[in-house]
Amino acid sequence: MPEEVKPELKGAFLKSLIRSNKQIKEDRALAIGESAQLIFKREVEDMEVILKQLKRDRDGMLDMSPDNALNLKMAANFDPKDFVAKDIELGISIRNTEIKLEIAKERYNYLFTDGEK
Repeated sequence: MPEEVKPELKGAFLKSLIRSNKQIKEDRALAIGESAQLIFKREVEDMEVILKQLKRDRDGMLDMSPDNALNLKMAANFDPKDFVAKDIELGISIRNTEIKLEIAKERYNYLFTDGEK
């Protein structure tokens, strides 16, 4: 009896059909892990940007200089109650963002860098 002739495997389609279960699981795991890591990293970076902007906004509140040398209306328009309320609100936002960022960074390191800090 003649030996069966096996067709030569060519192309990604045929090769993917004969991949082992382990190879399939590994490919899926890598895709899921990479997606999660990229999104997590982006969230951390976005929080860093938000934190910087909040701090700039708070610092900007201290700029009480007039628009030009002839304009002295700034003092007349100053509302101390609004200033204090906005400063406290920004302070709370800054602190909350710092806490979220700290938690996100620790978790990112744990999940994606073998726990390195």
